[in-house]
Amino acid sequence: MIPRQWFFILASLSLLVVAALSLIGHDILWTLLVIGPLVVVGLYDAVISKHNVLRNYPLIGHGRYFAEFIRPNIQQYFINTNQSGRPYSRETRDLVNARAEGGEALLPFGTQHDLMVEGDDFMLHSINVKHVGEEAGRVLIGGPDCLKPYDASRLNVSSMSFGSLSARAVFAINTGAKQAGCWQDTGEGSLSLHHLEGGGDLVWQLGTGYFGCRTLEGDFDPEVFAKKSRHDQVKMISIKLSQGAKPSHGGVLPAAKITPEIARIRGIPMGQDCLSPPTHSAFATPRELLAFVAQLRELSEGKPVGFKLCVGDRSEFLGIVKAMQETGIKPDFIQVDGAEGGTGAAPLEFTNRLGTPINEGLAFVHDALVGAGLRDDIRLIASGKIATGFDMITKMALGADICVAARAFMFTVGCIQALQCHSNTCPTGVATQDWHRTRALRVKDKAPRVANYHRRTLETFRDLLGAIGLDHPDQLRRRHIKHRSDNLTAQGYDEIYPLVADGALLSGNIPESMAADWAAAGPDHFGQS
Repeated sequence: MIPRQWFFILASLSLLVVAALSLIGHDILWTLLVIGPLVVVGLYDAVISKHNVLRNYPLIGHGRYFAEFIRPNIQQYFINTNQSGRPYSRETRDLVNARAEGGEALLPFGTQHDLMVEGDDFMLHSINVKHVGEEAGRVLIGGPDCLKPYDASRLNVSSMSFGSLSARAVFAINTGAKQAGCWQDTGEGSLSLHHLEGGGDLVWQLGTGYFGCRTLEGDFDPEVFAKKSRHDQVKMISIKLSQGAKPSHGGVLPAAKITPEIARIRGIPMGQDCLSPPTHSAFATPRELLAFVAQLRELSEGKPVGFKLCVGDRSEFLGIVKAMQETGIKPDFIQVDGAEGGTGAAPLEFTNRLGTPINEGLAFVHDALVGAGLRDDIRLIASGKIATGFDMITKMALGADICVAARAFMFTVGCIQALQCHSNTCPTGVATQDWHRTRALRVKDKAPRVANYHRRTLETFRDLLGAIGLDHPDQLRRRHIKHRSDNLTAQGYDEIYPLVADGALLSGNIPESMAADWAAAGPDHFGQS
C-alpha cells in the first residue's frame, strides 16, 4: 500500500537524486530551488504543524485547505441556483443590480420559482387595476409632541456605520440618498464627515456606546448630542435597543477595521475590538426609556425621535406600551428589525438562534399598538432582508408605514456578497478600511446607482399596489397576501396573524396570544416580574 506520505517521500528522494547529480557536475541546480522548498514544507508539516491533516499527509494535505479556501467562491458562482443563494439569492442580487443600472429586472420564459412549495408568498391581484401616483411613496413622521416632522420616503437606507462600511461607500450611499430623496441611517458608529459630505438626509442612531456623544466614561453626553443633533441634515434620532442579527449583543467592530479616524469619531482606543455594551446606561426601565425619548426630542429642538428593536420577550415591549399609556410620552416612530437582518460581525449563535423574524415581530408590534390605542401617532418602520417592491408590500400589509434596507443598497455600490465584512478584506472596497481596496469604489459611478435602485423599486411597489386594486399603501391589509403553508393550502396573512381590535388591551378584551405577556408586563421593569 502506498503510504499517505508518498508525495513527501517522493519529493525527498528527488531532492537526494538532484543533490547527488549536482555534486558530480550536472548543471541542474535550478531544480533544487523547486524541490528544496517542498521538502522543507513537508518536514515542517510532518514534525511541527499543529494541523492533524498536515501531520498525517505532509504537502498534499495543503490541497484540502486550498479547496476549503475556494469553496465559497465555487459554491456561489457554479453550484447555487438562481434562487438558492444565502443570505440573498442570485436572482435578488441581479434584480438590485439591474435596477441600479436604471433598467428593470425582466424574466424571460416564465417563473423559475416552485409556486406550490411550502413558504411561498404571493398577492391576490384585481381586475380593477389602479394607477398609483408618486405621492404614495412618501409619508410624514412626527407625533403630537414633535415640532419638526419629517416628510419621509417609503424606502430608505437602513443603519450601516462608518467603520463597518468604508468612507467611500458611506459617501456614495449618502450622495445617492440625496439624489433619491430618502434618508441614510448612520448606524451606531456616529455621524462622520462621510455621512455629511453627500448632503443627504440622515437618521442619527444612538447605540449603547453613545458614539459621537459620549463622556470619557462612555455615558451619554447631552451637551455634545444637542450640538450635533441640530445639524440640518439630521432629520430624526433613533435609539437602538437591539438589532435583529445580534439581539442582546452590542455592536462589534473588529480591531482590524479601526483606523485613527474611526477611533476619533467614536471616542474609542486603537488596537482592540470595539464592543458596544449589551444594554444602555441612560435608562433601565420602559418608563426611563420614554423619558430618554422626550429628552432627545427636547435636545434636538423637536425632531422626531424613536427606537429600533428586534422583538424578543414580548412582555418587554408590552411594558413599553404600558409606560406610554401612563406617561403620555410616545416615540414618533418604532423600527422593527427582523432576526434575518444583516450585520458586519456577530457571534454565529446570536445571528442564527436569537430574535423574532420580521413578519412575526412586525405584526405583533402593530397589533400591540392598535390594541392600546396608540398606533395612529406612531409610524412603524420595517427592516430585515427587504430588497424588492414585493418585500415592501408584504411588510406594509402587516402594519409598516415605511421600509428600510441595508444590504440591498450595499449591492448598488458594488457589494458582491463575498461574506468577508468582518475580515477587512472585502474585495469590492465596500466593507473594509483597507485603502488599497476602497480606492476601487468610485463615488461618482455608484451614487447614481443608489438613486436608480431606489426609484425603480418604488415604481414597482406602486405598480404592485395598483395591481391589487389599491390607490394608496394605507389601504393594504393582511388579507391581500397569501402564504403557502403546505403544497395544498395557502392562508392569508390575516389568518396567520389575526388582527387585534382597536383598544382591545384597554377594554379587557385581550387576545389569548397576548394575555400572559400583558399580565407580566410593567412600565418599571424589563423582563417578566
